Amino acid sequence: MTYNELHQLILRKRSFLCIGLDSDITKIPDHLKHLQDPVFAFNKKIIDSTIDLAVAYKPNLAFYESRGIAGLRSLQLTMDYLESFKSEVFTIADAKRGDIGNTSSQYALGVFDHDSSGFNFDAITVAPYMGADSVKPFLFFPGKWVILLALTSNKGAEDFQLVKTGDERLFELVIEHSKEWGTAENMMYVVGATRAEMLADIREIIPDHFLLVPGVGAQGGSLAEVARYGMNSHCGLLVNVSRSILFASSGADFEEKARDEAVSIQKEMESLLQLL
Repeated sequence: MTYNELHQLILRKRSFLCIGLDSDITKIPDHLKHLQDPVFAFNKKIIDSTIDLAVAYKPNLAFYESRGIAGLRSLQLTMDYLESFKSEVFTIADAKRGDIGNTSSQYALGVFDHDSSGFNFDAITVAPYMGADSVKPFLFFPGKWVILLALTSNKGAEDFQLVKTGDERLFELVIEHSKEWGTAENMMYVVGATRAEMLADIREIIPDHFLLVPGVGAQGGSLAEVARYGMNSHCGLLVNVSRSILFASSGADFEEKARDEAVSIQKEMESLLQLL
């Protein structure tokens, strides 16, 4: 999906909602657990109830890889199902890969290359600590995106990301260097919603890039603040919400409650988009 296609999808759905498929098998409703693949059944219900509201879905690979072959089957079925909505959704592998050389090349094949039995995601999250050679192998795939970790929501971000290096904080240095590796057409950045006021500083460095913003919802980030400091003329935001949508209910009505939560967020997003 191109930059313009993603922008048009946001305008068409009047939303910049990304739903994180952090589908913890221990938390999905009990009435699904007798099925052959409870996680895929859960994901399918979530997708069906929110497909008109979300522009992106972001499976967190840890929740699938931790279950071995069974988990990978759930992920493959989920991605095959999302493939049927290909023009309507942007898909993100939340993997936070960060190795180098041949290893990164193999990771890239696994998430991007459908011909090699890869999962055919549109994008993958990548950690930049090992530098350009941990990121560039993912940029060799036309039409695919790297989403680089820049400034995260967790408390541990203070250990490194906010440390001053000369006149810059480390996360600013990472963005300054890395923006030369790709373009606004194939690179995004992760910026946590709980640090929304710093989005203004980030926009000084990368005014045109899309930002993937986790932390709204269960983590307490403010959607209005994220839009105030981070939105650009093309919206430029994908705001991820996971737990507050997925687990809005643990009962048989879970998909209806998930939709209710997604509708509430989408309505606020629609209002914010009207300010552009």
